[in-house]
Amino acid sequence: MKDKIVLITGGTGGIGKQTALGLAKAGAEVIVTGRSQASGEAAVQELRQASGNQRVDLLLADLATQTGVRSLASQFASKHSRLDVLINNAGLVAAERQLTVDGIESIFAVNVVTPFLLTHLLMPSLKASPAARVVNLSGGSHPAKIELDNLQAERSFAGLETYSQAKLVMMAVMYEFALQVQGSAVAINVCYPGQASTAMTQSVNADMLPGMMKIIFPLFKLFVRPDGGKSARRAAQSSIFLASSAQAVGVNGKYYDTNSKPVSWPAPVLDSQIRQTLWAATSRLSGLT
Repeated sequence: MKDKIVLITGGTGGIGKQTALGLAKAGAEVIVTGRSQASGEAAVQELRQASGNQRVDLLLADLATQTGVRSLASQFASKHSRLDVLINNAGLVAAERQLTVDGIESIFAVNVVTPFLLTHLLMPSLKASPAARVVNLSGGSHPAKIELDNLQAERSFAGLETYSQAKLVMMAVMYEFALQVQGSAVAINVCYPGQASTAMTQSVNADMLPGMMKIIFPLFKLFVRPDGGKSARRAAQSSIFLASSAQAVGVNGKYYDTNSKPVSWPAPVLDSQIRQTLWAATSRLSGLT
């Protein structure tokens, strides 16, 4: 990864921070994003010390807003002539339905619109690289279908179920994106990191679990109790693999599991009509059409 430039959204904590550490150790120039100057700079100093690589930097942006996403793309482009790897790692789960300043349900905004918009805005920088990679992190469980009439929880909001659907929509949109860039110097893939103890998973409460799963909430909390970053390091491996491995060169439009192995896409992702509907909706919501 020497001389490679990597941008990781949400790279100041959790899985993103462990991904940044792994790629910094491999010699890449790593830029992480965060919302807080103080915590962001603290994370950067920690990453520099732990990796022995001083080429770790911070860009501030609120990725829950489209102004923040556009600011991030502009900040990056003003400092770098190309981007070799974009890792769309930032995610959000919420206890109740909330709208962003752009009028978009917050879970859908952060998990779908943000990576979609940011990848579009950074496409000139990605195309300036001889072989760019875009890595997107999935999460949650994969619903059997995508509720096209409930994308922003307009009919019903269900915490982790709403989050899982948003991640499935992201997968469908990014698969369509991969088909559109096929044959270019840009490759777009998705990976599933697996369960990890992070600030996001630790924020989950019983009301966010579906139905009978509320009964096993104490067991869930046991799995996500603080572990010093051990589970996050393990969960970062699939992202690191897709960002850096020679085995991933030229790989485009694939879905990888937590063991860095290619697996089948969920059935709804393979429905071209659904993908195109979601692409049009996400384009409209992100202000690209």
